[in-house]
Amino acid sequence: MNAEAITMTDTALVRVEALKKHFPVGGGLFRRAKSHIYAVDDVNFAIQKGKSLGLVGESGCGKTTTGKMLARLHDPTDGHIFLNDMELGKVDLAEVKGTQLKTFRRRVQMIFQDPYESLNPRRTIFDTVVEPLAVQGIGDLIEREERVANLLDLVGLTPADTFMFRFPHELSGGQRQRVAIARALIINPAFIVADEPTSMLDVSIRIGVMQLMQELADRFAVSYLYITHDLAVARYMCQDIAVMYLGKLVEMTETEELLAHPLHPYTQALISAVPIPDPRVQREAIDIKGGIAQPIDPPARCRFYDRCPRADNQCRDNDHPPLEDKGGGHMVACYKV
Repeated sequence: MNAEAITMTDTALVRVEALKKHFPVGGGLFRRAKSHIYAVDDVNFAIQKGKSLGLVGESGCGKTTTGKMLARLHDPTDGHIFLNDMELGKVDLAEVKGTQLKTFRRRVQMIFQDPYESLNPRRTIFDTVVEPLAVQGIGDLIEREERVANLLDLVGLTPADTFMFRFPHELSGGQRQRVAIARALIINPAFIVADEPTSMLDVSIRIGVMQLMQELADRFAVSYLYITHDLAVARYMCQDIAVMYLGKLVEMTETEELLAHPLHPYTQALISAVPIPDPRVQREAIDIKGGIAQPIDPPARCRFYDRCPRADNQCRDNDHPPLEDKGGGHMVACYKV
């Protein structure tokens, strides 16, 4: 499928098809790698314009690698990432180059997890936020300074003139993450990959940053791929949720539908592990076995087979099940559902 396959009636802003990222291991300068880490393996999903998708799963399942491919910080091993954008047109992000890649950088941005590592300690807040405008050649110095000041006010760093010429070490974690949000939004992107942007912040300020991101998404008409391990955060931020396990999507549907009626045993286990602040409510624990397997050259069968309480010979003897609609757009990859 190529970019022309996206029709004007397709409302998806981003459509991912058969996306793969395999990292070689065990190779050397004169020796070809014999094994690969299947970080992302045959992933498919779509994000509609004006909506956000939460990508959830435990550490090491491939969430961040997926996000970095959508932001073109990693090149895919195989597959397609289609962006249906008014400036870029209908393109496959895996193939954009040259001036088209520069335009892509303006339309797709990323907010990183660690606000202490994602900002250059030698650059002032103004230098950090204004850099995308300078790289893209947008405005003169006066226009850029005004734009930065307005955006710092919008993200809650007020008055802006007291923050613009500070350095990152003079700000708290929450303030640094607000700077990172401002840097991502300064060039009016259509799509942002947010990689656990609140996980390293104090609990007391997380809700403020999430509210800010929601308000700015509405104001600037931005869609998010919101990467998180926290189902409560995904519920607050996203209209749809996709659950990832060892490089594969195992379940995907609307947020409330997934939380109320989880069908895949891994999703059920994730939800059963969420504490309920009411001692009278008892939640049935899902008995999954062992620990997460290594993603190095995994067998073709279901990735969850070794831990699944429902697994049988069908799961063992067949390839990983495809993500199929089990009714009402509720997509599940399981032979037993």
